[in-house]
Amino acid sequence: MTKKAHSFHIPVMGIGFTIDSPLKVAQFGIDSVVSLVDDILVEKMRKLYSEKFEIPYKEISDKVDDFRAKRITSYLNLLHDQTEKKFNQLKNSTSEKSKALKEYMDMLPEYSSLKKEFLKLIEEKVDFSIIKDWVHKNLSIGSIDVNIMTKIDKGNYLNKELLPIEYNDAHAALRGFSESKLSSSLILSAGMNPRLYTYMSSFDDFYPDENGNIKKKIILKVSDYRSAFIQGKFLAKKGLWVSEYRIESGLNCGGHAFATDGFLMGPVLKEFKENKETLINQTHQLMLQALKDADRALPKNKLNLKITTQGGVGTDEEHSFLMEEYQLDSVGWGSPFLLVPEATSVDEKTMNQLVNAKEKDLYLSNSSPLGVAFNTLKGNTKDVHRQKLINKGRPGTSCPNKFIQLNYEFKETGLCTASREYQHLKLKEIDALEISSEEKEKRVEKVTEKSCICVGLGTSTLILNNLSTKKVGDGVSVCPGPNMAYYDKIISLRGITDHIYGRKNMITRTDRPNVFVKELSLYITHLQDKVEELKLHFDKKQVRGLKKFKNNLEAGISYYNEIFETQKEFFVSQKETLLKALETEQHKLALIGLEIEQF
Repeated sequence: MTKKAHSFHIPVMGIGFTIDSPLKVAQFGIDSVVSLVDDILVEKMRKLYSEKFEIPYKEISDKVDDFRAKRITSYLNLLHDQTEKKFNQLKNSTSEKSKALKEYMDMLPEYSSLKKEFLKLIEEKVDFSIIKDWVHKNLSIGSIDVNIMTKIDKGNYLNKELLPIEYNDAHAALRGFSESKLSSSLILSAGMNPRLYTYMSSFDDFYPDENGNIKKKIILKVSDYRSAFIQGKFLAKKGLWVSEYRIESGLNCGGHAFATDGFLMGPVLKEFKENKETLINQTHQLMLQALKDADRALPKNKLNLKITTQGGVGTDEEHSFLMEEYQLDSVGWGSPFLLVPEATSVDEKTMNQLVNAKEKDLYLSNSSPLGVAFNTLKGNTKDVHRQKLINKGRPGTSCPNKFIQLNYEFKETGLCTASREYQHLKLKEIDALEISSEEKEKRVEKVTEKSCICVGLGTSTLILNNLSTKKVGDGVSVCPGPNMAYYDKIISLRGITDHIYGRKNMITRTDRPNVFVKELSLYITHLQDKVEELKLHFDKKQVRGLKKFKNNLEAGISYYNEIFETQKEFFVSQKETLLKALETEQHKLALIGLEIEQF
């Protein structure tokens, strides 16, 4: 039985930033996540790596039936084969001094039992054949996990005829993963999609066998316990087991930000820890019943359930605290990995922008056509291009990839709100309204601020690999979390693992706020913004919602006060600073509370 090598994972970032991460990190036992949004990029990367590894390549054109699923399957199979090859080379090293084996061991945390066992064998000067045998039995390869955003599930057409639902974008991506050789996890993010979840139940790989093994596991990315429980039960009733709940900070993360109603990361993790057994027992019963009804194999024992987290973690102390306090299985480190060329794909110009980014350069925007708040870097070249088109009087993009054609106001086949066609029609509609010029201006800005992210989030990878950007343009969107402000240099893979495990510090600034405090301050700003909105458009129901939001934040502050007060092992030297920071945020919240009471 191989042991898990690392206590961190690399989450999905954008569309292209982690598209080939497994090829870079899996042989070192590091898990990473590939986005399945863009099959066009996937096909380009398959061609690139087929040439690099000198393996036969046959194009899967968009004229082929089910091309999206087939492209995804073929690329994932390439990742599978090539990472296995690299890992096997490492395992078949002819000396304990082999570079790859040394790198694998060096990156492991000092407390790793694997590392300790290996060093003991070296110390005892045992025969290398014994070491080799031990390596084969104990070292694990990093998982090649995939991510599907459940919202990106547009219908597709052939000769103006709507194709059956299984040809929808998310459905086809799911099928592409299901038919691949991978034994790994599918991470579902952006909320529940009942049709997609139901479709999952038609693939055998997602079901457990009698020993409890599942070839394709399900991970749900969630921000709160309630939604996790609802989704877990829904899937269990189909005979499907959620193997992991990945709790992401609602605001202190990269990419799209799914803000909760003021439920903070600490209290949410505490709720999962306290209710883990209930969650396992209730969903397990439902799953067993569904498996029985479908006459499928019944696992002999209860299945494993992992709880992990990600979003804004930045120091080894925070990492260790989260792991121990909430009994987690892993902690995701996202944004810092954008500065690790050995792990992610970021072009040089964007990398330099990220290195120089400060707090003021990282903000939550409304630029995503999905209508969800989106973490953005000021001055990203995609936004520069967008502004140029507005200045020319031709706002919007040509929409080359069409993945987010999810607005049906003007066309039953759907339009992307960042497209030129949509913006032209919408602006014409606004122009005809009898409203003040000030109101018109606001509405126009709301329309034109949408950016073509389904292209922009993959462009960096094309530029880095010298692939053509002729069709899509060379504008790059990048979506780091607020934590990026505290990292100001390019880091090696060894360097970032040293940082995560506390061997070296990669942050030169001394003023980085604690992960919990930062998230709290982001939520308080978010609440203040909601209050300002309410002043312009009053709604009684929303007032009730804001009161609830404020109460949740207050409960979070009192929980953090207790945690920081009673900690004997973690954050001891920072205790005063942390309690002071909480007091400052509490004061801000009290003032916002007074404003809410006045509605």
